[in-house]
Amino acid sequence: MIFLLAGTSDARELACLLQQEGYPLVASVVTESAADSLREAGVSVRVGRLTADEMVAVLKEQGAAMVVDASHPFAEEASKNAILAADSAGIPYLRYERPEWKVERHPLIETVSSYQEAAEAAARRKGVVMLTTGSKTLDIFAHRLLSEPGVRLVARMLPRKDNMEKCERLGLEQKNIIAMQGPFGKELNKVLYQHYKVTTVITKESGQIGSVDEKVEAALELGLHVVLISRPRIEYGRALDKIDQVLDQVRAELGGMSHE
Repeated sequence: MIFLLAGTSDARELACLLQQEGYPLVASVVTESAADSLREAGVSVRVGRLTADEMVAVLKEQGAAMVVDASHPFAEEASKNAILAADSAGIPYLRYERPEWKVERHPLIETVSSYQEAAEAAARRKGVVMLTTGSKTLDIFAHRLLSEPGVRLVARMLPRKDNMEKCERLGLEQKNIIAMQGPFGKELNKVLYQHYKVTTVITKESGQIGSVDEKVEAALELGLHVVLISRPRIEYGRALDKIDQVLDQVRAELGGMSHE
């Protein structure tokens, strides 16, 4: 059995392809929305975050033969836990990471290495800041920017009850919340930027599959400043950026396992 860390559209594709080849697998996701998408494709799913120790217990309980980590490029904690768990369970770990988006140098793009740095960069810029990095790190930006003179923080996130409760708890007003599910094309991004009179866009380098190019290109066409958060650097060991390469590696290592 393959234990697959999933939750993105490309991870869903990988899960389906592995199942088509006859490999039994369990996909691990954080949200019910991600789980529903996988269940629709007939994939067995478990929902909820796991510590490294909890993951080891699941691996042993399920009789896992390999961990394939296809989590989001910014799911740093999940990847680190998966690496530790696979090592503790004595089974192979393989990382699939969607290709990076190669951004060209541009005077309007400021690249930073953390959410904290992004918040500081936005604070220096002032104006209307649109946050497009989701709700997980909203508290970092809310604590730094909501009380900053000359800054209006507008946050775009999934339309989920827990996200709205988090906004209320942090003091983000309803008029500054965009509750929509992407991905968003360039034209819709431009309309939203113009509607809110955005001057700075904060995003993260989640790859073209994550539509970072659409966000950035829309901003640059409007002459907006972009704060781009680079991916966390993790020692994955074996990391591949093409799904067919992952399939080849799984075949090479688990080719003799029972597919029943």
